[in-house]
Amino acid sequence: MQRTLNDFSMTNEAPIRLGFLFGVFAVMAGWEVLAPKRALTVSRAVRWANNLGLVFLNSFILRLLFPAAAVGMAAFASEQGWGLLNYYTIPATVAIVVSVIALDFIIYLQHVMMHAVPVLWRLHRVHHADLDYDVTTGARFHTVEIILSMLIKFATIVVLGPPLVAVIIFEVILNATAMFNHANVSLPKRLDRVLRWFVVTPDMHRVHHSVEDDEANSNFGFNLPWWDRLFGTYRDQPRAGHQGMTIGIHTYRNVKQVSWLPGMLALPFTGKVTGYAINRREWKAGNE
Repeated sequence: MQRTLNDFSMTNEAPIRLGFLFGVFAVMAGWEVLAPKRALTVSRAVRWANNLGLVFLNSFILRLLFPAAAVGMAAFASEQGWGLLNYYTIPATVAIVVSVIALDFIIYLQHVMMHAVPVLWRLHRVHHADLDYDVTTGARFHTVEIILSMLIKFATIVVLGPPLVAVIIFEVILNATAMFNHANVSLPKRLDRVLRWFVVTPDMHRVHHSVEDDEANSNFGFNLPWWDRLFGTYRDQPRAGHQGMTIGIHTYRNVKQVSWLPGMLALPFTGKVTGYAINRREWKAGNE
């Protein structure tokens, strides 16, 4: 039964994942056009062409380096009997739920480290330097960061030993929620207050893309919002409000540098390594 499920998952992983990816993207992109939360400051055509160009470049390189990706590693780990969940007899449903939650926690920790370690921040600032905030921002990451992220995912799978179907579910949820919570859309306040106990909402994650250091160093979750609340990195709203806040990074405001593909690829190697890290405490008392 397990082998049959694994064979089905391996065979159908790509169409399942891509179907959800394009479906959610179409819904969120349409929502943004019909009812945007904020006015854009840079041409949508320029940003989308370059942000999506980076996505396609990353996808090509990942497929070249890791043809089977995370699902292939999960299948290999299962065949070898690697990982904690392969050492014990656990109901399939429990193993899937535990795996999805554990993988999400690792993504949260990885995200925190991208802000905490200056050399990693240099990579991650490509994501934050976007001058606007919309559905394409959710997939805008430097190629080296994407490769590192995949290696971290591989290591997690080897240690955890998640079921193959759990990895597929996690990948689908992560991609879908990244597009949802980066979308330039608005939810009714009451609905947002309820939803953010179960999933990261656009208003919750938008705070993380503020130019203000203490706001950017909050709300690290991509899917589950619990980690920010448990570890004290949760912030309810930006000080200036969602309409008044500035998106991006203070020192990177040149459109060619942060919105065009060559500039994005060069951004991690631009400028000096500074003290920007999560434990920096030079903010004004009112920002704490």
